[in-house]
Amino acid sequence: MLGTLINAVSVVVGGIIGILIGSKLSVKLRETVISGLGLFTIGYGVMSFLKTSNPLIPLGGLVVGALLGEWWRIEDLLGRLGEKIRIKVYNWFPNSPDTHFVDGFVTSSLLFCIGPMAILGSIQDGLSGDSSMLIIKAVMDGFAAIAFASTLGMGVIFSALVLFIYQGSISLLAGLLSTSFSEAMISEMSAVGGLILIGLAISSLLEIKKIRVGSFLPALIITPLIVWLLNLLNVY
Repeated sequence: MLGTLINAVSVVVGGIIGILIGSKLSVKLRETVISGLGLFTIGYGVMSFLKTSNPLIPLGGLVVGALLGEWWRIEDLLGRLGEKIRIKVYNWFPNSPDTHFVDGFVTSSLLFCIGPMAILGSIQDGLSGDSSMLIIKAVMDGFAAIAFASTLGMGVIFSALVLFIYQGSISLLAGLLSTSFSEAMISEMSAVGGLILIGLAISSLLEIKKIRVGSFLPALIITPLIVWLLNLLNVY
């Protein structure tokens, strides 16, 4: 839960900074910082991938996970889920005098919660207590909160509550299941997670090539299952 707490605090702090001085920050500065975070995310993803003891395991998990992800259309499902949440929240405040508050709350909540890094980081935090991925996400969300709050106001700050409940629930659930995961399973899952992070950096942060990163999320389940199967066959 530590990573989620840090992430929520970063949104609050970023939102406050955005309200106070965000409009004074140039677009070029924001873009340069995001690019730097993208480069760092690639490096972190490579470090995570190097935890594997057999590169074929995360490769198999990634391929099978991608097939399942596209079959289940997870990337599209995440998009539709975000749109349904947006519509639902706006229906709750049909006559709100502060439309900027609702806009800021909805937009930032979706940005901070509907994405592979929120799920991947929360699982890692819950399984192994490693908060590093969520701390990286906290830095990125903090800068995003500055940008959103500078134009959309206080609603961005309150989205931290949604983030805390969402990511915290995933971490708690992963923690309950942690006894079922061996060290080898966690290492290989971290390796495939590193590859997903690299894809996220290329697609969203550096905007080099659009990648349907959400479709790779099943790999986080498939990879430890591969390790379990190999252990069962005494070949790992």
